[in-house]
Amino acid sequence: MAEAVEVVEIEEEEETRENLKSVFPLSRIKKIMKIDPEINKINSEALHLISLSTDLFLQFLTEKSTRVVLEKKRKTIKLEHLRIAAKRHQPTSDFLLDSLPIPESNPSVGAAPQKRSESHLEKPLPVGTRRIDHFFKKSVVEES
Repeated sequence: MAEAVEVVEIEEEEETRENLKSVFPLSRIKKIMKIDPEINKINSEALHLISLSTDLFLQFLTEKSTRVVLEKKRKTIKLEHLRIAAKRHQPTSDFLLDSLPIPESNPSVGAAPQKRSESHLEKPLPVGTRRIDHFFKKSVVEES
């Protein structure tokens, strides 16, 4: 019976080791860490922990962004979804929002941009009124 318990413990340790494998290449993480001039040497345990914490953080951010995507009824996570997810989580918002680029205000790729001047042409004006754009147009002086 003691042997069975030892076998189960060994299998659990192997599963734990598999779960603790880093998704990211450690050499790349080490290069990124060495960009900081204050860091001279990097302990292998510290490197491993930073790799695992980066993986966990990205999983967390992906889950939060997925919730936003589902709320918006979209299929693809975009930058605006990441920004919303980061804003909703205060600790993430404190450091990450400044690093994320501000999304462009252009409408989605498939939609044709609609200008304000074109939208007012659809509705007829009431009798005796003019659009405000009329007052701001440059008048053309005709020479006689």
